[in-house]
Amino acid sequence: MPATGMTDVTTQIGTHLPYLRRYGRALTGSQDSGDAFAAATLEALLEDLASMQADPDPKVALFRAFHLIWSSAGAPLAEADSRLSARAQAHMEQLTPLSREALLLHVIEGFTHDQIARIVRRDADEVRTLIHAAIREMEASVTGSVMVIEDEAIIALDIADIVQGIGHRVTGIARTRTEAVALAMRDKPDLVLADIQLADNSSGIDAVNDILGMFPDTPVIFITAFPERLLTGTRPEPAFLITKPFSEDQVRSAVSQAMFFSSTETLAA
Repeated sequence: MPATGMTDVTTQIGTHLPYLRRYGRALTGSQDSGDAFAAATLEALLEDLASMQADPDPKVALFRAFHLIWSSAGAPLAEADSRLSARAQAHMEQLTPLSREALLLHVIEGFTHDQIARIVRRDADEVRTLIHAAIREMEASVTGSVMVIEDEAIIALDIADIVQGIGHRVTGIARTRTEAVALAMRDKPDLVLADIQLADNSSGIDAVNDILGMFPDTPVIFITAFPERLLTGTRPEPAFLITKPFSEDQVRSAVSQAMFFSSTETLAA
């Protein structure tokens, strides 16, 4: 391979490596184990850079190589390196085989169904089925208490109805930052759904930060008509962000994923 071509490939690998490490941790349940499989992937690719250069999508090629190495090793899960990863790992073990990989590639890494099909060497229809199966299994396996921060009564009741419809308990609805903090102190939530602009011109972002100050492991979903206020390109950004007007399916999917992967925001950081 010409030196220029080799440089281009190694640059591409370096660009995507942080995301591969993130995926490895989510998949194996351990930073050390995920990094070990990422390192093994790099070693394999450095011995055969042409195979990556031949793929029109370098990121897909990198993740496909990782999947091949990890699955060849028996798709092992490592000892969890934190309480959050232990919880996520225990839940993932209950999922249909290969649905865990498809779900993480879609939810955490943002790959399309067609891209995932190329990574795991299945067809796109099977990938869709696997992801839907994982979401159904998540809804059935994890229930908890959900707090809604929303100042528009009709929207708040709609969200609460959707949440209750998939088996969760709604701790209450808060219209302001002060009400949100008081409600959280009175009834600790397992998940918070929050609008940004609240009654009395207070901020849902500030309310969430106050709650996270008390309960730092609480997953959060923002539901807002102003996504640009959160999608700034700087960290931290929310793991889950739903734009108004929203659909019931969007809320159901986000709530189920956030509940199931209580450490999703950490893994996606």
